[in-house]
Amino acid sequence: MRPALLAGLLPLCQPLLPSNALAQAAAPSPLERIALATDSPLPDCPNPDLAERQKTDARLLALFAHGEVEDDALAPLDALYRGETGPSADYARIFTEELARDRLATLKRRHAALTRIDRCAVSPEMRISLAAYRTITERQLEALEPDLLALTGVRPFNHTHGLHVEFASIVAPGGNLAYDSEADYRRTLALYRTFPGMIDNAMTRLREGLDAGIVEPRSTISNMIGQIDAILADLEGDTPFLAPLEQFPETISQARRTELRLAYAQAVKTDIAPTYRRLRSFLADDYFPRARREEGLSALPGGARLYRHLIGRETTLDLDAADIHALGLSEVARIRGEMMAVAHELGSDAPLEIFFDQIREDPRFHPSSADQLANGFAEVARKVDEAAPRFFSQRPETPLDIAAYPAFSAPYMPGGSYSEAGSEDGTHGVFLYNTHDLAHRFLSGTTTLYLHEGIPGHHYQISLARENSHLPAFQRYEGNNAFVEGWALYAETLGYDMGLYADPLQHWGTLDDEMLRAMRLVVDTGLHAQGWSRDRAIAYMLANSGMGRLDAISEVDRYIAMPAQALSYKLGAITIQRLRAEAEERLGERFDIRAFHQQVLGSGALPLDVLSHKMHAWIAAEATAVPSRSTPKAKAR
Repeated sequence: MRPALLAGLLPLCQPLLPSNALAQAAAPSPLERIALATDSPLPDCPNPDLAERQKTDARLLALFAHGEVEDDALAPLDALYRGETGPSADYARIFTEELARDRLATLKRRHAALTRIDRCAVSPEMRISLAAYRTITERQLEALEPDLLALTGVRPFNHTHGLHVEFASIVAPGGNLAYDSEADYRRTLALYRTFPGMIDNAMTRLREGLDAGIVEPRSTISNMIGQIDAILADLEGDTPFLAPLEQFPETISQARRTELRLAYAQAVKTDIAPTYRRLRSFLADDYFPRARREEGLSALPGGARLYRHLIGRETTLDLDAADIHALGLSEVARIRGEMMAVAHELGSDAPLEIFFDQIREDPRFHPSSADQLANGFAEVARKVDEAAPRFFSQRPETPLDIAAYPAFSAPYMPGGSYSEAGSEDGTHGVFLYNTHDLAHRFLSGTTTLYLHEGIPGHHYQISLARENSHLPAFQRYEGNNAFVEGWALYAETLGYDMGLYADPLQHWGTLDDEMLRAMRLVVDTGLHAQGWSRDRAIAYMLANSGMGRLDAISEVDRYIAMPAQALSYKLGAITIQRLRAEAEERLGERFDIRAFHQQVLGSGALPLDVLSHKMHAWIAAEATAVPSRSTPKAKAR
């Protein structure tokens, strides 16, 4: 662990460590309150009678299994995103008020059943599952409270997350769905025919929002119109909706292939294209003129409460926006100091603002071709694969592919992202990178971006959970942003342990990305709680980092469309860093980085308070365990 990085996180650990300064403080600082928010341990329980434990465990597992069946019926869009298209999926109810009412009633019954289970009557492993499931259920119930649903139900999608843009990626080969048989092709054909109804439902909700004055900001709608224009242009040529026809499995005869080609072409002509044109016309002609000019949630009636709810949902912590804003300002100041030192290593004695301009404008820091970018990521992947066994005792069997974004979505996408594999269908996870406007992409970010989105970030965390058949389904397939993104940001810091940041340019890149996560705390809360404008947010990011204007605009537009989501990265990473620091301090030479990572990842994406409880129990057990003489401990180097 790089000492300066850990030192930057230690203030968040102080409530858990001796501190004269803390003892003398009259009241917790914002940093201390954030640290304390993660410290919510579950009650310690004596081990129950074995027969009673087995009976209660079975009862809880049955509740989980029943909940999975209910969720498949009540959240068909989520199942589709996972690559599941069973016959019970009722896509006609997607985005409807009827579906929301049924989900509310189901969740109330589920929560009542959970509260009747004695947490001390289940096994330790199931106690973790029960705590996580109950937390998830309570968050879902809160989201369906009438005053919150009135603000979210009429805004069913945006340019960062929505069926209108994700549907193409879902059905394209290499996405969420497999194409191994004729039945697979006909399944997708049936989805094409249901697409108009799903979009019509969404448009109905958007119209209700117009009538109620609950609308998206203009920047979001403008981005959506641009996305649809790109999709419509692709329908005339290389469209992902016809991509499944480019390569058939050998089991499909030539006659069937011809039939499928005709059917797909007809579906695109009669279902897909008219739906996109209708949605585009509605957004441009009816919605955009009435979209709000203020970007933040504070412009909506009830927006402050919605933002508080979203902070809780995304971070799994009960935090105040002002505390998060203060943490962000502190972290930005710290990272600026480290950036100045690395800029000096890169040969610059100029103020950071000038060096930021040099990074943006000097061709040496930008890829000259898409191939150069691709080769850079391939080289990072090779180095990470070589180092990974020193840090992980278990690695996923699911392969990871590296690919560029499709041309139709690249202008609206970030520098990179991860697309998870479908559910047990043989598809691969994909690390996606952006080749749009190469002059504004950076070579310095290849290492940290791959660590975050690929290995050992999202790909390891998501794939290991999915492959763990001992976990209940909700722990395998669901998660929360604080854990998922917190782990991915923590994974970036493993580049120091792996020796991947010895090159000052790559060191600069990871600091620049760390700065991005710190700025998110400032900008997200600024936009949604302090009345910041889009222009002010963009200017702040450009003044405090070397990111290009294109990336700054994309980031800010994302925060506008997805309030609080970007807060989860830094707050989740801080929690994992704190737990690692505690384990290293208490276990000393017995600390095993591989065992630590196995414990963090071994139960799926847990809420942060549940994760903290689990890890505290593990640290205590390791501290009192008799060390093995035959198995040396592996430490990060």
